[in-house]
Amino acid sequence: MNTLGANFRLLCSIRNSYTKRLLLAARKPPSSAASSSGLCFQLSDEQREFQDAVKKFTAEEIIPGASNLDRTGDYPWKILKKAHELGFMNLHIPVEYGGLGLSTLVICIVTEQIGYGCTGVQTAFEANNLGQVPVVVAGNHEQKSKYLRRMNEEPLMCAYAVTEPGAGSDVAAISTKAEKKGDHYVLNGQKMWITNGGVANWYFVLARTVTDPKFPASKCLSGFIVDADTPGVIPGKKEVNMGQRCSDTRGITFEDVLVPKENLLGNEGDGFKIAMKAFDYTRPAVASGSLGLAQRALDEATRYSLQRRTMGKVIAQHQAVSFMLAEMAMQIELARLATHKAAWQIDNGFRNTMEASIAKGFAGDVANKCASDAVQIFGGAGFNTEYPVEKLLRDAKIYQIYEGTAQIQRIIIAREHLSKYV
Repeated sequence: MNTLGANFRLLCSIRNSYTKRLLLAARKPPSSAASSSGLCFQLSDEQREFQDAVKKFTAEEIIPGASNLDRTGDYPWKILKKAHELGFMNLHIPVEYGGLGLSTLVICIVTEQIGYGCTGVQTAFEANNLGQVPVVVAGNHEQKSKYLRRMNEEPLMCAYAVTEPGAGSDVAAISTKAEKKGDHYVLNGQKMWITNGGVANWYFVLARTVTDPKFPASKCLSGFIVDADTPGVIPGKKEVNMGQRCSDTRGITFEDVLVPKENLLGNEGDGFKIAMKAFDYTRPAVASGSLGLAQRALDEATRYSLQRRTMGKVIAQHQAVSFMLAEMAMQIELARLATHKAAWQIDNGFRNTMEASIAKGFAGDVANKCASDAVQIFGGAGFNTEYPVEKLLRDAKIYQIYEGTAQIQRIIIAREHLSKYV
């Protein structure tokens, strides 16, 4: 039996089930989150089906070729096209724009499984989500219809273009400018470290529409949708990074790019708010990618520890090794709970800024610790490219850097925590 064929039939069934459920829900008045029956740590049947289907896809389509993608740095178009065909991409796009409008929690479940196979592939998925979310949360009907619907019609990618050579975590230092002239904005500036930058069909771009340096960033930045084929949009070279090498990361230069005024998201000055709101949705998913990597590290280390023998017994029976495995399991479980809570909050209408940062910051640290410990358990073999854990260690580091560094997450957490006492 063709497993991918079976997966496709399963996904069709799941898609129909979700669509029916969403349509029924749309006819009912929304219920208060406070009226729920309480805590529940069990996935629904539909969520488990998605998890199982993506797990099979990862095992068959991602894991076998992950090391080759790491060596070549080739963009994983074949995997992404198959994922698009099976319905694993663009899960959060609303039903009225051709998507399934699925929850952040379901996206986290999918993302963890993809990250288990290769976080370079997972980052391509996630960068697509990050680019789309500003349009989902702030776009008008025409913008959503034009730019979201096309993502479901064919396997296209988009990108979130905010970071600049001199403005990463310091968003207020953004220097890219958008000057309104007639029916267009003229965009000039340079972005850097843009994931999917060279393969995107369109970008979400954050630019300065007020040049007065005394204006706060929360009022002087605006968000735009910019088509990648617009004259003056110049992608730079693909960067060769330490890990996640199949991900497409590069700089983008904008030289007198004409952006129609219709492509302004919200109003002038809304850009910072839109960009930060997107993180409340995407940081739980980034945390889930970290979890996938951490779980893979634990699984690889556990299997190796049950095969490798020293001093007359498998190394898993040495307390020094078993305690490392126990610590990894503890941290992964805690990170998963924090991630699912942050996803549940945004899905149920609660502000999750603090919890999203807790999930992203903690899960990123856990991924790095688990990958490092896995290399240690493998010993000399872990330092060798013939074994999978050295790639996990290289891939893990970026989770403490992109979508807000580990230190930025702590700034946010501290700010949110202290605000409760002031």
